[in-house]
Amino acid sequence: MTQTILHFVFTDSGAGCLVEALREADRDDHVIASSDAMNLGPINPADPSMRTKWVEAEFGWTDCSSSTVGSKRLWNETLFPNHRKIAWLSRRSAAEYAGFLEWLWRLGEAPCEVVDMTDVEVSYRPEHGPPRPPVLAMSLALLSHHTIRKNKLWDLAEPLQAAARRRYHDVWRQLRSENAPLRVIDGDKLVSAPITFFDAKLLSYAKPDWQKVSNIFAQMLLSEANDTLIQTDQMLVTGHQCHGGQRHS
Repeated sequence: MTQTILHFVFTDSGAGCLVEALREADRDDHVIASSDAMNLGPINPADPSMRTKWVEAEFGWTDCSSSTVGSKRLWNETLFPNHRKIAWLSRRSAAEYAGFLEWLWRLGEAPCEVVDMTDVEVSYRPEHGPPRPPVLAMSLALLSHHTIRKNKLWDLAEPLQAAARRRYHDVWRQLRSENAPLRVIDGDKLVSAPITFFDAKLLSYAKPDWQKVSNIFAQMLLSEANDTLIQTDQMLVTGHQCHGGQRHS
């Protein structure tokens, strides 16, 4: 009997792209997504209701409860022992890395496989013109479903070894004990950070003239697109916008 394949993905956009890629490849695998940004807010305990209250208190955003509802199924699915479980992550994305670590923490010692895209390069084949040189995938959320399918990224799934599992558990255990407001990538590590971590970078894009807060965030996100790390996500951006108003001077 063929095992049901469950792909666990830690961003909504990445899940959507993977679903389309699997559909194009005529695969009947299932994709389960978490939209609970584990790089933001308290994680010990990782109680969705507590995290919702924290976001509301810090950012004044009262519409974040939906981001934790979908994650309940993600955690419950880890209890299904007869499914083949494949987790997708990139250690270049704070949201994906943190989401994966919490998922693995709850999974315990149950077997799983991992598609680690941290150093994976993907090829793009445009319809017109010469082929483009391979580039870092960086995050599943940044790839189109065509790119995922053409590169058959699901073939990169490998069983998670015991030593790697212990290292990941140690990292998350430390981060849980610190229980900081943010988790960001420092070199090749995921580390705790204060709520003010992004302030200096945000202010560097502020100008003497009045401008929309959304423009400042867009500039910061665009700068990240040119880096090899993805530190921010939509929840953090939206939270700052709701808390900070519509304009910045």
